[in-house]
Amino acid sequence: MNDWPEGWSGDNPADRYGRGSASAQPESARVMRQVRRGQGAPGQGAYGRQGPSAPPYGNGVPQQPSYIDGRGHGGDYDGYDSGYNTGQVYGSPGGGGPGDPGDPGGGRGPRPAPNWRKRIKWTAIVVITGLVVTTVGTYFWADSKLNREVDLSKVIDRPEQGDGTNYLIVGSDSRAGLSSEQKKQLHTGSAEGKRTDSMMILHTGSSGDTLISLPRDSDVEIPTFVGSESGKTYKGTGRHVKLNAAYAEDGPELLVRTVEFNTGLRIDHYVEIGFAGFASIVDAVGGVEIDIDKGFKDKYSGADFKTGKQTLNGDQALAFVRTRHAFAASDLQRTKNQQKFLAALAHQVATPGTVLNPFKLYPTLGAGLDSLIVDKDMGLYDLGSMFFAMKGVNGGDGTSLNMPISGSSGGNLVWNKAKVKQLVQELNNDEKVTVTGN
Repeated sequence: MNDWPEGWSGDNPADRYGRGSASAQPESARVMRQVRRGQGAPGQGAYGRQGPSAPPYGNGVPQQPSYIDGRGHGGDYDGYDSGYNTGQVYGSPGGGGPGDPGDPGGGRGPRPAPNWRKRIKWTAIVVITGLVVTTVGTYFWADSKLNREVDLSKVIDRPEQGDGTNYLIVGSDSRAGLSSEQKKQLHTGSAEGKRTDSMMILHTGSSGDTLISLPRDSDVEIPTFVGSESGKTYKGTGRHVKLNAAYAEDGPELLVRTVEFNTGLRIDHYVEIGFAGFASIVDAVGGVEIDIDKGFKDKYSGADFKTGKQTLNGDQALAFVRTRHAFAASDLQRTKNQQKFLAALAHQVATPGTVLNPFKLYPTLGAGLDSLIVDKDMGLYDLGSMFFAMKGVNGGDGTSLNMPISGSSGGNLVWNKAKVKQLVQELNNDEKVTVTGN
C-alpha cells in the first residue's frame, strides 16, 4: 500500500527525494543534490518560478527547480553555483577571499603597516602645544599676581639713565599678615609699621652682574622730594639720617629718591619683600643649602647655627639674614650674610628641579608673588632676570660687595665718596666693577 500522496508514488528511487523508502532496509547514502540556479525555461525566473504568463506545470504545481548531484551530473548545468559543494560560496575558486580563514585582515584586507613618522610628528605637535599653552597661561597668571604698588614716576630730579638695569631690592620688617604665634616663632617682635632690614642694588649688564649692599646705618642726606601720599613738595634742609629712616619717613618712593640723590645712580626697578613672604619662599623650595663660615647665636633673632654646610628652613633663614647682635661689625656682617643667602636662594629657585617641577614651581611662585611689592613698570620678565642675575653672582660670574665705607659719624656709616663715584661710573657705563667694598 502506498501512503504517499498522489503524484509522489513513483518507484524510481530518484523520485523519492524528500520522503522515506518503502523498503525495510535503509537506503544507501546518497549525495545531496544541489539547486540548479541556471537559466530556467521561458517564462520562468532564475529559480524555476513561473512568470505572470507561464502556464501551470503539472497538476497546478509550479515547475520545480532541477537538481544536479554532487558529482557534476545534471545535464545542462551551466556552472553558476560552481564550487558550492566545496564550501566556496562567496569566495574565489582558489579561496582566500574576504572572510576566508586565510584572510589576515578578517574580511577587511591586509592591515597597513603603522606610519610611525606620522605618529611621532603628531605626538610632538600635541606635546609642544600643551607646553606652550601651559607656559603662556602660567606667565599671565603669575604676572597678574604681582603687587605693583610703587610709583617711581613720583620720584623727582632723577639721574640720567645709564647702561644696564639697576634694581633696588629691599627686605622690610613688615609683620603684616603674621599672627601672634608666628611673630613669636619668627622672633619678629610686634613693632608697628615697617622699616628696611636690608637694602641692595643689583646691576645687570653685559659686563657681569654686581650686587651692592647698602648698610641700613649708612649716613645719607634727605633731599627735596614730593610726598607719595600728600603730593606736597618737601624742601631738603641738608639733614642727615640713617638710610632706613628715609623708608620709614615716606616709604619706597623717598627711599629711591634718597639712594639716587646720594649715589647718582638711576634705579630702574624696585622690589620689596617682608618677613612672612621671605620665610614662605624658602619653605616652598624645600629649604636653602648654605655654607656658614663660623657658627653664631643671637637671642634677638633666634639664630643658633653651627659651622659648615646646612639646609635652612624658612624660620632659620629669616634668623640668618636678620642677625646683627652676634657680630662686632654688626651691620656690615649682616649685609654680607644677606648677600650670601639671597644669592643661594636665587640659585635654588632657578634650578631645573624647581622650574620644571610644578609641585615646587607653583607653590614658590604663589608664596613669592603674594608677598612681593614691585614698581608699576616691572613685569614678570624683569623679575625673572633679577633672580637669574642673583644666581650668576652666587655662581662666581658676578661681583658682590658692600658700599665702600670710609668711617662713621654719630653712629652712622659714612661712604667713601671717591670710591662710590668710581663705582657708579663703572655701573653707568656697564663696565666690569673694579671697586672693592668693606
